[in-house]
Amino acid sequence: MKITAFIQHKILSQQQLKQFISVARLTGKSIAFTNGCFDILHEGHIYSLSQAAKEADCLIVGVNSDASTKKLKGENRPVNTEHSRSLLLASLVIADAVIIFDEDTPINLINLIRPDVLVKGGDYTIDQVVGAQEVMAYGGRVIINPIIEGFSTSGLIDKIRNL
Repeated sequence: MKITAFIQHKILSQQQLKQFISVARLTGKSIAFTNGCFDILHEGHIYSLSQAAKEADCLIVGVNSDASTKKLKGENRPVNTEHSRSLLLASLVIADAVIIFDEDTPINLINLIRPDVLVKGGDYTIDQVVGAQEVMAYGGRVIINPIIEGFSTSGLIDKIRNL
């Protein structure tokens, strides 16, 4: 029997995240950080998260809050609540910690975490990635994973609407 209660414990408050980072650093582990809305988890998300997890010993995933997602994606979003989205992400073996953030960008989290690797999925250039300059300034790396064509939350929503 698997212990599913552990999943909820991977969703951290900011104070818990600070402790997680301290332990990781004390034990010599490297940290990767990525973020997104992850409104309807799909194969493209799994690919991007899997690639991010390969970059360091620990992967921290920042999840836009409901209010932040609505502001970024529009009035009909998110489809799933921040609790549901973070719970799904925490259930993935590739995610070591999940934190919900309410701001438009994860810059405050990036400055708190100071990840060794900042990973973003998408059609970005490094100069468009929030926090890239800060991470590179202290010697960290920025990785941009390609999008897997045919997988997008907006595309899934459109497909469902057209059924």
